[in-house]
Amino acid sequence: MSAAVSLRVVQPRAKKNPRDWRWQLRNAITTADDLARALKLTARELEGALRAERAGLPIALTPYYASLISREDPADPIRAQCVPDAREADVARGDLVDPLGEEAHTVAPHLVRRYPDRVLLLVSDRCAVYCRFCTRSRMVGQGGGAISADAMKPALDWIRAHAEIRDVIVSGGDPLAMSTEKLARVVSEVRSIDHVDTIRLATRVPVTLPMRVTRELVRALKPHHPIWVMTHFNHPSEITRESRRACALLADAGFPVMNQTVLLRGINDDEKILEALFRGLVRMRVRPYYLLQMDPVRGSSHLRTPLRRGVEIMRALQGRVSGIALPKFVCDTPGGKGKVVLAHDPVVARDAHEKTTTLRTFREELVDYVDP
Repeated sequence: MSAAVSLRVVQPRAKKNPRDWRWQLRNAITTADDLARALKLTARELEGALRAERAGLPIALTPYYASLISREDPADPIRAQCVPDAREADVARGDLVDPLGEEAHTVAPHLVRRYPDRVLLLVSDRCAVYCRFCTRSRMVGQGGGAISADAMKPALDWIRAHAEIRDVIVSGGDPLAMSTEKLARVVSEVRSIDHVDTIRLATRVPVTLPMRVTRELVRALKPHHPIWVMTHFNHPSEITRESRRACALLADAGFPVMNQTVLLRGINDDEKILEALFRGLVRMRVRPYYLLQMDPVRGSSHLRTPLRRGVEIMRALQGRVSGIALPKFVCDTPGGKGKVVLAHDPVVARDAHEKTTTLRTFREELVDYVDP
């Protein structure tokens, strides 16, 4: 009788495919050691990375986004957005754990209402890349991932019961870091609510994981139009062949793409940098929507600019950049009181008797406007 033969089945190795968004997520940089191998870290960065591993906002960089960073230059504008810094341990005056008061404005689990006609639906706590200035650093990366259908039901029921809600912003975390099946299910549920006019997907995936925007994804979402994509380019270096392709797929499938840039100290707080960014976005059919004063999230003061700097930048760009390339400069006020548009005042003088208002143009010319 022959001896039994033991066969060991060898599983084939998964192929390295950097163009597969799932491969990018599986191979993300998530530890201080990984980060130190990828980049030549400064002492402050290494201390920040070790702290992030222990207790702070988690580390996550896709290989794609990491490839855009200079290995040697600590002042690299992308590096400063996603590499931890020891200064994240500092708490400055005005810093808040929940700067937009979302917890106080939560009306159902995972649902925030800060305006009369719209709500924010938080569908996941995961992002492809964790930005060091994240408004939701208190909750993202906690390991839960996409919320279940059962957990989302109270939020959807609340929206159905409030006919004044016309706009649902699907955010997180990043909804596009979810599987296509789960995201399509969420969008389908929201679209089934008759009084909801508009769905917005708030995502940084076109910037940090552009290969996630696939034909499969746009086919799955397209039946639920109108869907607006609100993305988040902060620097011209983020405009690449891959990100242009992702935005083109969205635009070609009928998704209006809008951009919200956060004003960041030492990264983009310069009118020439922002002009290049805004012009680049328009060239790829992405509308600059907001230039956002950075929210005062705890541990981020080293990245924040004074309010007056944003006003100065917008004044420098006014009249020199096409209106379609010029966003509004806004401050989302602490405590969830809503956004305030900030701009320089062009009114120089008013004459009530003559009914004239003297205005200053972008060329510094004074012009009288006569009221009827």
